[in-house]
Amino acid sequence: MRHDVQVQLMKQLLAHLDAGTTVDAGGLRRMKTSTYTDLDLAEREMAEFFLDTPQCVGMSGDLAEPGAFLTINDLTIPILATRDTDGTFKAFVNSCRHRGAIVESEERGTKRRFTCPFHSWSYDAGGTLVGLPKSDHFGEVDTDCLGLRSLPAEERHGLLFVHPNPDGEIDLDELLGEWFNEEFPTWNFGSLIPINHDAYDTACNWKLAMDTFGETYHFSSLHKDTLLNSFHGNVQCYDDDGHNHRMILCRRDIDEMRSMPEEEWDITVAGLPVYWLFPNVIIMPFRAGCFLVRAYPTSGDPGRHVSRIDFYMKPELAEASGPEADEINDFIASIAQNFAEIIRDEDYVMGASQQTAANAGALEHIVFGRNEPALHHYHATYAAKLGHDVEPLLDPADLHQRF
Repeated sequence: MRHDVQVQLMKQLLAHLDAGTTVDAGGLRRMKTSTYTDLDLAEREMAEFFLDTPQCVGMSGDLAEPGAFLTINDLTIPILATRDTDGTFKAFVNSCRHRGAIVESEERGTKRRFTCPFHSWSYDAGGTLVGLPKSDHFGEVDTDCLGLRSLPAEERHGLLFVHPNPDGEIDLDELLGEWFNEEFPTWNFGSLIPINHDAYDTACNWKLAMDTFGETYHFSSLHKDTLLNSFHGNVQCYDDDGHNHRMILCRRDIDEMRSMPEEEWDITVAGLPVYWLFPNVIIMPFRAGCFLVRAYPTSGDPGRHVSRIDFYMKPELAEASGPEADEINDFIASIAQNFAEIIRDEDYVMGASQQTAANAGALEHIVFGRNEPALHHYHATYAAKLGHDVEPLLDPADLHQRF
């Protein structure tokens, strides 16, 4: 992030702290609880937001060398993502062209060949069929036609994108927008080193997982013994850009930054940038590295999802040696563990609680506050993408008539 933008955002945070205010959505907005429970809606979301939208599957560091690979099994279509021998990022349907079995079952690693366990057909990192046992018995085939089926794949700003539809198109100018395409390169995501990978299978809708990253109003209650020690709750900056947005959470370290010269101000000391990338991605760069969060719906069950939470470290930290390296490794491990415990044991427990109530159907609507603009934006975006009407802001005069 450009330094002048950092200073501008930190001044906004300080102004909110001094005035006892925060960002304002302009009013209250209600939303149907059925958005978390409706099976027909969930099937449309899977078809349109996931299977017909490019997906961020990781960062460049996940495929750090030729032959490195990832398998992705969250989108109903099995995907194999690789780094080809020439360094190109590629993706394929992870299914053998002989009888359709899954070729690679490991989650990640590095291999020269990917061999189907059924009949040992093998493929290189570029998806080319390079091994066919007893080809004289099998019959003559054109190996050029029987490589792994390609999926559209593109690497930009250190992020890896795959379209789950072999006939789909990736337009990152549109998906990221002008603002993110300008700002993301400043974070040097492509240099980050993967450190930790977690997955949480949780009994709540995937949008409830997204919602928990959309406000800090809950910090003084749900996180009173954890995040509230490091952050000012209910104080943030917020800006949206079409179907994406950026929040800046307010760290308590901003209090000491007031007395420093502006040229020394650092947004990763004073705050925590939180980028939401449509439809299901949260990117949080901070002093030591970055968290990447992705939420995937469970097919056939609107009340369940899997969140994948990956932690990446800055390369200069990884290059430390001796006692300094031990200290850094302990610091990094504590960050990953603490973040996991907060998300898994606090936020997602509350998401499951919300889902239980939504499943019961006791409340037809919930309400988003003026201090929760990201939630307004998330759900207005989802609704508009599906062609649904977006609920207007509530008029306080008739609020009692709407609930």
